[in-house]
Amino acid sequence: MNALALGKRIKELRITNGLTQEELADRCELSKGFISQLERDQTSPSIATLVDILECLGTDVQSFFSVKPEEKIVFTKDDYFEKDAQEEGHRITWIVPNSQKNNMEPIILELAPGGRSPEDDPHSGEEFGYVLSGTVLVHIGDKCVKAKKDECFYYSPDKEHYLENRSGKPARVLWISAPPSF
Repeated sequence: MNALALGKRIKELRITNGLTQEELADRCELSKGFISQLERDQTSPSIATLVDILECLGTDVQSFFSVKPEEKIVFTKDDYFEKDAQEEGHRITWIVPNSQKNNMEPIILELAPGGRSPEDDPHSGEEFGYVLSGTVLVHIGDKCVKAKKDECFYYSPDKEHYLENRSGKPARVLWISAPPSF
């Protein structure tokens, strides 16, 4: 972290904690002017002062200076992972790699005519799907509902559930589970 980033990062933490420059200065027994200069990179704190400021901001030196990997935002086909289960008549494409570590997991489910997804056991969370093409039957326990192209479904997965394509045409669904369950 360069000196320029130090002031900016301290300001971000101060704002995140809902503190004014004056409130932070009071907690650290510093002047508001010093905090202002620090945030504008016009001065640098001593190690002891930095430790005090970071404690007041709810962090420590190690966490403050740890380098977080840059979050990937856009994923392309090169990032996708596919599982083709021709015998069951489906293909699952994980479109966000390692999404099991996230709060939700999006997939593209392709169902051949007569195909169906694997049955998923009941779990906590929510499931959402948007039918990109074709028609699917959404099975949730004993209930079965139809969703066609440009329609979506949303439910709590508290019963066994799966998707099925009984039509004569292929179907594609963007399916999202939160938390991840695919």
